[in-house]
Amino acid sequence: MKHRISIIVSDFNGNITSKMLAYAEKTAKKLGLDITSVVHVPGTFEIPLALKHVLSKKNIDGAVVLGAVKQGDTGHDVVVAENCARQIMKLSLKHSIPIGLGVIGPKATIKHAEERAEEYSVRAVETVSKMINVMRQ
Repeated sequence: MKHRISIIVSDFNGNITSKMLAYAEKTAKKLGLDITSVVHVPGTFEIPLALKHVLSKKNIDGAVVLGAVKQGDTGHDVVVAENCARQIMKLSLKHSIPIGLGVIGPKATIKHAEERAEEYSVRAVETVSKMINVMRQ
C-alpha cells in the first residue's frame, strides 16, 4: 500500500520554493509515495494553520512542509522560522503523524537558500517516508 502524504508549500520566495516543490515531488515519486494534495500558502508563517487543516481530514500518513525564510534586517526571519517549526512539531505530536520539515532559515541568504533547496526538500520527503514506516511498526 502506498503511503499518502500532503505537501504544504510557501509561495513567498517562490523562485526558491517552486524548485523545492519540484524536488519534493520527484523524491516522493521515486519513493513510491502518493501525494494526495499540494497546498500553497502565502508565506512560511501560514504553514502551521494549513497543516492543521490538512491533518484534521485524517486521510494522510504524513506531510511535508516547504519554505524559505531569508534573513532580514530586523530579526523577523527568526520569529517566523522558529515559531513555524515549533507549531509544526506540536501538530505532529498531537496527531501522531510524521511531518518532514523542509524550511530553510532563519538567517539564510538567498544564496544559501538556493544552495540548500534540493537538500532540504529531498531530506524532508525521505524523513517523512522513514517516519511513516517507523510509526507502522
